[in-house]
Amino acid sequence: MKYLPSRRALLAVGAASVLALAACGGGDDEGSSGSGESAAPAASKLVVIITPSPDNVFFKAEQDAAAAQAKKLGYETLVLSHDDDPTKQSQQFDTAISRKAAAIILDNAGADASVTAIQRAKDANIPTFLIDREINKTGVAVAQIVSNNAQGAGLGGQEFAKLMGNKGEYAELTGKPTDTNAGVRSKGYHGILDQYPDLKMVAQQSANWDQAEALQKTQTILQAHPNIKGIIAGNDTMALGAWAAVQAAKKDIVVVGFDGSPDVVSSIQKKAIKATVLQPASKIAEMAVDQADAYIKAGGKTDQPEKQSIDCVLVNPDNADSVKNFAVEGS
Repeated sequence: MKYLPSRRALLAVGAASVLALAACGGGDDEGSSGSGESAAPAASKLVVIITPSPDNVFFKAEQDAAAAQAKKLGYETLVLSHDDDPTKQSQQFDTAISRKAAAIILDNAGADASVTAIQRAKDANIPTFLIDREINKTGVAVAQIVSNNAQGAGLGGQEFAKLMGNKGEYAELTGKPTDTNAGVRSKGYHGILDQYPDLKMVAQQSANWDQAEALQKTQTILQAHPNIKGIIAGNDTMALGAWAAVQAAKKDIVVVGFDGSPDVVSSIQKKAIKATVLQPASKIAEMAVDQADAYIKAGGKTDQPEKQSIDCVLVNPDNADSVKNFAVEGS
């Protein structure tokens, strides 16, 4: 005779099934905050993308490109912004570790301050792939994929010297002192500009990559040095601040930036800011995701070097019309 369970037994099994399903959570988890309230996807399906604030279009391009590529490869994504705060970045790494992420794509919050968090992820068997900014240690991240800032700064320095006619007073706005890129770009500029004895730098100040600070610093510099003919900036955000100060002072001053942002490309098209150096932000972010995917599928092995450098492109009126979203079309 076939055994038929009682109605009470069936109800008990059903209740247990409901409780088990509730405990599992289920569902996709994708967003722009690190609240951690939703259940995480399986470890092999979550890529955490951490960058500075997307208020800067450069970092927004990184986020968008990395997230799109990860989704294309079948991953869930969690997109976070550390706002250049190492403490906030550390908390976001804790989130990635607790959710057992498959990989972290990071544009970091400090060359020294980021090392501990990346090491913590490594200890948890979560690989980190750096983009845009390097850290001051090797063997912790799987990859550090950055623009060739020295090469790009050389291009920017050459164009700036040409626009200046190889002579005259100029000022330099540098980035955050804690960011390796700030020093590399400044050194690259001076590797060119210092070769011209008639080019004289009369002011050099950090504006910390910030547009409002660059505006204020440039106003002060222009008051102290009214004969300045040019300003070279470590990024486009500071170049935009410098240009606003130049316009307000009604002066004819050469301004050159670095990044290839849409706002500066548009300014070049309008014959305002003279040039910038384009970093292939989207390409680098996509490369990081591709390499993370290959690393995961290879069981934690990579055939790529840790340090990888991608060349930059000079943008001036000759090619500005072909630049879209941090890329030169057709190149």
